Amino acid sequence: MSSRIWRNRLVMRQVDNNVDMSLNSASTKKGGYRACMFVFGLASLENIGFVANMSTMVLYFSYVLYFSLSTSANLLTNFMGTVCLLSLVGGFISDTYINRLYTCLIFGSMEVVALAMVTIQAYSKNLHPDPRCKSSCIQGGKALFLYTSMILLALGAGGVKGALPALGGDQLYRNSVEGGKALASYFNWYLLSTILGGIVGVTGVVWVNMNKSWYWGFFICTMTASVGFIILAIGKPFYRFPPRGNSPLLKIAQVIVVSIRNRHLTPPVNPDELYEISEKERDPSEEKIPHSDQFRFLDKAAILRDGAYAEPWKVCTVTQVEEAKVLTRMLPILFSTVIMNTCMAQLQTFSVLQGYLMDPYIGSFKFPTASIPVIPLFFMSILIPTYQFVFVPFARKITGHPTGITQLQRVGVGLVLSIISMSIAGMVEVKRRNHAIKDPLHPISVFWLSFQYGIFGIADMFTVVGLLEFFYKEAPSGMRSLSTSFTWLSLSFGYFLSSIFVNIINSVTRRIAPSKQGWLHETNHSPNNLNLFYWFLAVLSCLNLANYVFWASWYKYKKNDSELKTEAEPTDGQN
Repeated sequence: MSSRIWRNRLVMRQVDNNVDMSLNSASTKKGGYRACMFVFGLASLENIGFVANMSTMVLYFSYVLYFSLSTSANLLTNFMGTVCLLSLVGGFISDTYINRLYTCLIFGSMEVVALAMVTIQAYSKNLHPDPRCKSSCIQGGKALFLYTSMILLALGAGGVKGALPALGGDQLYRNSVEGGKALASYFNWYLLSTILGGIVGVTGVVWVNMNKSWYWGFFICTMTASVGFIILAIGKPFYRFPPRGNSPLLKIAQVIVVSIRNRHLTPPVNPDELYEISEKERDPSEEKIPHSDQFRFLDKAAILRDGAYAEPWKVCTVTQVEEAKVLTRMLPILFSTVIMNTCMAQLQTFSVLQGYLMDPYIGSFKFPTASIPVIPLFFMSILIPTYQFVFVPFARKITGHPTGITQLQRVGVGLVLSIISMSIAGMVEVKRRNHAIKDPLHPISVFWLSFQYGIFGIADMFTVVGLLEFFYKEAPSGMRSLSTSFTWLSLSFGYFLSSIFVNIINSVTRRIAPSKQGWLHETNHSPNNLNLFYWFLAVLSCLNLANYVFWASWYKYKKNDSELKTEAEPTDGQN
């Protein structure tokens, strides 16, 4: 089979998959920020329930379902980690099989059904365990109902997170300087949308949960998510849909297999001698990426043996090899941000528990302790517009970069701020504990926590947006959903690593401490050494920052001239 026949067959299959897309082409009327508004609407409405559940679900597990405190905490962290991990599923499916809109709607349906199941269990006393039970007594059909709803909720929410950011990015990305500016702004506004929804959830919904009834809070979450997905579906006529390509994982596997098969061959000195196809033969979903000098071993996959035909699993194009190189280069960046997300997990667990031991009153108003996460969200809601309208134009004049600073520089700023946040968290804990010992009846104000929350909120703003833009823009065109899911994958690893650290630190310090008690052995923080755990994470974050700087300096961005000549304008109207 000749190279032309092979590629033409691939193109014909792609055309068949997207024929309705071509028939409804109207690119001048589709995409842009008008289409993004529907994405922002869902991001905000869906996050109302997600953040509210993240803030209070541990209390629901403890006081309604009668799980022990440790089991409740593990259920929540495992759930959050699983949500982020399953975002890879949504990203992979939307890159390969169905478009990003339909991926969001399918997984969104799962999420709404799961929220309805959670609401039903919260409402029905028949699905609650016996209140005389001391801890972890939910069994049989009640346990099956609970875990089914949690698994379905994790799958639905994760799938949406894997596809939704890239759906909005597709409406703006045009491989140009102006397109780069618009894309950077899009991810800022996307994050702001989720934050505004989170503020509503962590205040309004949490208040309903704490003061009215749990099932009313879950019902509100179900309704807001339902409305959000309806809004997303209404925007279908305004979206532009880039063509889908072959499985990204299959293409990477082909590069690895062929490079191993050709391991005894020597790559040519001139990279132009490596196998590549013409623009006419190129799959419409594929962008051409020029050769790079990193990972030369993989270049062996693009060596066409004498007398051999260009067939899959026998030779790969230079572009296909470069796609594998891009994802390989991304991995050190991904793993260098895990420690920061481990630090963030502490703000959602130990820092919240700190707040329960502090004075929640502002004058005569009692600040809801479960709403403590609103502090970083409030800071971020102010700082994101400030960053967009003040910092970016100022930095652009100095650096000449369209977005002020590069994506990796933005992530680096976030890592530095996370170190500062953990250092301050340790100092605040020392002040809280010393004051509790001297005057246990008059604890310090809960708003001392605003320092660590506020600084980490700024760190999160820099890092999350930087990673989303980095993974989307640097990824090959057929892997953008899967690539942006790497942001949530880092969060997932951070949550799981947090649990591992807590167990290891407690185990080690229990053996070496004179008191034979671990740093984190008590649920009441007064007698333990939570401050040392915070400082341990700060020191670890310093080491991680050095690691990140090395890999960020080593990383080579995709060349601008290749971006200007990449894939044809996305065709609209794809179903």
